[in-house]
Amino acid sequence: MTILILGGTAEARQLAAAFVADGVEVISSLAGRVSTPSLPAGRVRVGGFGGPDGLADYLRREHASAVVDATHPFAVKITRNAVQAASLTGAPLIRLERPGWREHPRSHSWTWVTDAAAARAAAESARRPFLTTGRQSLPDFLPWADRRVLVRLVDPPSASLPQRWTGILSRGPYSYAVERTILSEHDIDVILTKDSGGAHTVAKLDAAGDLGVRVVIIARPEPPPVPILRTVAEAVAWCRSLGGLRIMGLSIT
Repeated sequence: MTILILGGTAEARQLAAAFVADGVEVISSLAGRVSTPSLPAGRVRVGGFGGPDGLADYLRREHASAVVDATHPFAVKITRNAVQAASLTGAPLIRLERPGWREHPRSHSWTWVTDAAAARAAAESARRPFLTTGRQSLPDFLPWADRRVLVRLVDPPSASLPQRWTGILSRGPYSYAVERTILSEHDIDVILTKDSGGAHTVAKLDAAGDLGVRVVIIARPEPPPVPILRTVAEAVAWCRSLGGLRIMGLSIT
């Protein structure tokens, strides 16, 4: 039995490690957008498939028994392709997606928007914004070239940042103390981010709340029409239910 895991999220790596430890063949597919990704256990492939037909061909070629879409919540294209490829091949498909921040105690005080352009419009009065919305969204914020913007990225941007902007290249997770220091030292008045969810990235929102910094969040896109699981343990149980897996005694949270 071969499981194809789509995505390089922390949950995807945890799931791959669980399968490898139990002797289950797993292939993890990474998009290749990060220059030095954290590689999961087991077989790894990097790059696109060539659309849903290409992904379907790959599933047939590898005799994949099931697909777990564990991509980032905003990776809409590959999620859509996975749904179509599963339909073409009959391969069972689930979505493993960490819970979002809608249930956070302070979520009612945040400004929720649909995309990066709407986020910029909602924070137009910001004098010192902090962008954590990702490299691909930067063009939407270029009208702010005349103000002091702090940007945090994993990899360098494809084009130079405006002269007045300050870039931070780093990879999380970030502690509450680190996030609070950044907000204070840079005199941030608005954080703009995506609802990526997860406990390992929520520290900036907690720090913002304690410091009275406004938060603008891009809401997640509509979920795909497939079962959505929230934990690695649930994904393991689902794959076990397909039969042919020897997953015994795993302790996964």
